[in-house]
Amino acid sequence: MAIIVNLDVVMARKKISAGQLAELIDITPANLSILKNNKAKAIRFSTLEALCKVLECQPGDILEYVADED
Repeated sequence: MAIIVNLDVVMARKKISAGQLAELIDITPANLSILKNNKAKAIRFSTLEALCKVLECQPGDILEYVADED
């Protein structure tokens, strides 16, 4: 996949647990886990906005583009 989710890195820097974050942004821990482990196929802008607000970061801190090697 060309888009990498670096949510675990940002969470570690902010010292916040998955359970706390899921509660603060109002998504299920299971959905947060899917996102955190690069299993998500999409993310809602409202979820991305909530993540950035709670984690005090920019979307680019969470999402990274990596070109596929052909």
